[in-house]
Amino acid sequence: MSASPRIIFVNRFYWPDEPATAQLLTDLAEALVVAGHAVTIITSNPRQPGCAAAETRNGVEIIRTRSSRLGRRNLVGRALDFVSFSVKALRLLSKTVRRGDTVVLMTDPPLLGCAATSVILKRSAHVVHWIQDVYPEIATAVSGNLLPLLFRDWRNQSWRRSDRCVVLGSDMAGFVASCGVAQDKIFVCPNWAPAGLAPIAEPTSSDLRAQWGLVGKFVIGYSGNLGRVHDLDPLLEVADALRSEPDIAFVFIGDGAQKSRLQSGARSRQLENIFFQPAQPRERLRETLALPDLHVVTLRTGCEQLVFPSKLYGIAAVGRPVIFIGPPQSDIAVLVQANGFGFSMDRSDPTAAANAIKLLRDDVAKQTALRQAAIQFWETKGQLKHAVNIWSPLLTGLMPLAATPSTKPVSSE
Repeated sequence: MSASPRIIFVNRFYWPDEPATAQLLTDLAEALVVAGHAVTIITSNPRQPGCAAAETRNGVEIIRTRSSRLGRRNLVGRALDFVSFSVKALRLLSKTVRRGDTVVLMTDPPLLGCAATSVILKRSAHVVHWIQDVYPEIATAVSGNLLPLLFRDWRNQSWRRSDRCVVLGSDMAGFVASCGVAQDKIFVCPNWAPAGLAPIAEPTSSDLRAQWGLVGKFVIGYSGNLGRVHDLDPLLEVADALRSEPDIAFVFIGDGAQKSRLQSGARSRQLENIFFQPAQPRERLRETLALPDLHVVTLRTGCEQLVFPSKLYGIAAVGRPVIFIGPPQSDIAVLVQANGFGFSMDRSDPTAAANAIKLLRDDVAKQTALRQAAIQFWETKGQLKHAVNIWSPLLTGLMPLAATPSTKPVSSE
């Protein structure tokens, strides 16, 4: 008797790693096991004590490759990491994928799916592209270099040959459709708040605020990767416009390509109301996200179809409002405004943003209403159960009838 079909996810990071895709994949894989699916992960080895080359955790089979881990800051090292993992993952796929399996390819490394699609189809298995970021267009958008676009046709072909393309929002869905992917292959499934997050009351008594010297401040926070797709320069302008308000502070929590430049900009402007803190461990995520009174989410114009800042769901989960700086008609701007837990601002008008922050600081009732709206958004649209109720039938539809697992909706309990 042949073995039952499996769901095989391929991504460079998985538990115990902590990048966003690792957390998302860990949550989803374990939830799909609970829903009755057999799930396997192909990932890299973090080389931490206790991480075996192969193990089963919470019902998920994990296979780790011995690919390089040279780090994110050095571009050459990062490229070598991508190539190293891609080569080893392709070898594993060619050896382990069976007829009837479904392989879900994520976008780290960015173009692994282009090569992997052919390998998987030759094994008479199904291909699903889970598109977190759209490459190579992101690389061109942030660098201005047109060379990455040479891979575009290869990428488009792999999408068109797949069984499904799962995207994060309607903006991204429109882009994938424009690349020639049939509409019936495109599924919109937003990301969700990481497991373990839940609402926290007003942040005034936070221990973390005391440690960071923010007690008594109305805190504007940016939490997460300070990457090139995020439009962060306007925050310096807004902080400059609010330099005469001693009880308003800005805190950047995280690391990334733009951090040193932002720090230099804050120093050159002598902005004493801006603070920088390193990325915090996963176990402090709830406390970290709850620290600000107001979160900033940003996106560079031109990137709205290429990436979705999924930090939005974690922010909503702890009950914090959002100010979005980016394209006004983008998915994220529409979500924030339609669900009433924040507002969006034009990057070219820092004075308007500064005035809106001052008004919110002075309106306690408005703060409470925005926090409640954020929680409502998380409860109705931002939890893992909502994603599982999309993913489970999507995957089940690719399986032979005899191997179909339970697809009953995931409860809210």
